[in-house]
Amino acid sequence: MMANGVLVDRVSEVTDDLVEVVARLMPQLSSTAAAPGRAGLEEIVASGTSTLLVARLASRDDTIAGMTTLIAYRIPSGLHAVIEDVVVDESFRGHGVGVALISEAVQLARERGALHVNLTSRSSREAANRLYTRAGFVKRETNVYRLNLS
Repeated sequence: MMANGVLVDRVSEVTDDLVEVVARLMPQLSSTAAAPGRAGLEEIVASGTSTLLVARLASRDDTIAGMTTLIAYRIPSGLHAVIEDVVVDESFRGHGVGVALISEAVQLARERGALHVNLTSRSSREAANRLYTRAGFVKRETNVYRLNLS
């Protein structure tokens, strides 16, 4: 999908360039998460439940400016869709990259038959939270539980 000079692609092949870009973007997303490397990216791309999306800026020679992942999985209560790991390179923020990524992920969830899309974001990511609200997401009151396995 191309909107406002931002092209969003569904990744179907892992390239050296993609591995490098993801390694550059991951520290901007999380100070603790390691980049998945080639093998991890190939697993994501081959998955039937995960779709890796990358955004490119036409004005910058199609440089990858951001990424996200849509996970869609079926459980007894229906098809669930979750947007994860939305990150836009600091040098490309403010160019509509985040909006384009979210829009494409939502469209993909619709295509797959999901009735809604969930995402989570730390409250400290103020710009990201504003983006999600502008994109139509509504904050839900819920409890999120985590069990660390390491």
